[in-house]
Amino acid sequence: MNKKCTNNVRIIKAYSLFLTEAKRLSEHSVDAVLKSINRFEEYNQFKDFKQFHYQQAVGFKKYLLKQKNVTTGEILSKKTISTSLQQLKSFFQWLVMQNEYKNKIQYTDTEYFNLSKKDARIATAKRKKAVPKIEQIISVLEIMPCISSVELRDRALVAFTLLTGARDSAIASIKLKHIDLNDNSLFQDASEVKTKFSKTFTTYFFPVGDLPLQIVSDWVEYLTNELEFGSEDPLFPKTKVENAPSRQFEAMGLTKEHWTTAGPIRRVFKRAFRMADLPYFNPHSFRNTLVQLGEELCHSAEEFKAWSQNLGHEGVLTTFYSYGDVPDYKQAALLRKLGKKAENVAPDMEEQFKQFMQFQAMLKTS
Repeated sequence: MNKKCTNNVRIIKAYSLFLTEAKRLSEHSVDAVLKSINRFEEYNQFKDFKQFHYQQAVGFKKYLLKQKNVTTGEILSKKTISTSLQQLKSFFQWLVMQNEYKNKIQYTDTEYFNLSKKDARIATAKRKKAVPKIEQIISVLEIMPCISSVELRDRALVAFTLLTGARDSAIASIKLKHIDLNDNSLFQDASEVKTKFSKTFTTYFFPVGDLPLQIVSDWVEYLTNELEFGSEDPLFPKTKVENAPSRQFEAMGLTKEHWTTAGPIRRVFKRAFRMADLPYFNPHSFRNTLVQLGEELCHSAEEFKAWSQNLGHEGVLTTFYSYGDVPDYKQAALLRKLGKKAENVAPDMEEQFKQFMQFQAMLKTS
């Protein structure tokens, strides 16, 4: 059994500190980088990083391309491989700048972690995302049971995600005080809520119908009046699990503790969509749903800017590039329409097109 190199352990610890304090990466992101470095060490039989040579990078690439996912048993995706290789490339480029490594490692050798152009294109290609329709989500809410406190929480959880578009990590950390039903808003305070990039912003409830708002309002009232939750208590508390008379652990109500991860939230979503005989849509997919809704409802750059900002995006281009794909059905309809001869064209069509182009220009500068 190979033993870890002492020098490697020390420098990896220093790099971990660099990523955390200088690059301000999250704990999850740092763990992913460390996992890639450890995988390389195992392949390289824990040799000292000072012995790094481009042939090690070439060999590791070939090794990764043959590896299988432990969970699925399938060959690792090009995207996973690309991410791991880029993390290693960045690590060794950082090593080159460290005093005791700069004369041991050739900077150009780090370039051998690059994938071929073909594999790189496959890794970075945008793929079709499964996006639920508003009607599907509403049907899920209508069919979800709402008798016990756990069932009420789960139903309110799905409704709240649609109403706010909040990320699951943020939802797990939201407190009662962060929601304002008089203002129909959610204050995502980064000092307490786990928002992306630790961004603080206010989200006003999206116009997705009366049912989601009613469910969330009833849930807040239930927490406050029935369970006597205070402003500092979680909006979506953990399930209380106890040893029942049947000598099995069962759900016995709710605690006043936050979920520590978003895993339980995703499990709630899986159960809810399975119950409605629908494919599973994860919480994040609701953000795509809201973007598509915004593209239908917004008629000016200012309106879409407000919609984008409500999702926590600093610029509308983030919304377009990350979430704004045209659905297949809409793409097909638009192309069929373009393929027809221009007959009975409205007199103001040219003016509408000009307005559209001006709208696009405004989006790029906003």
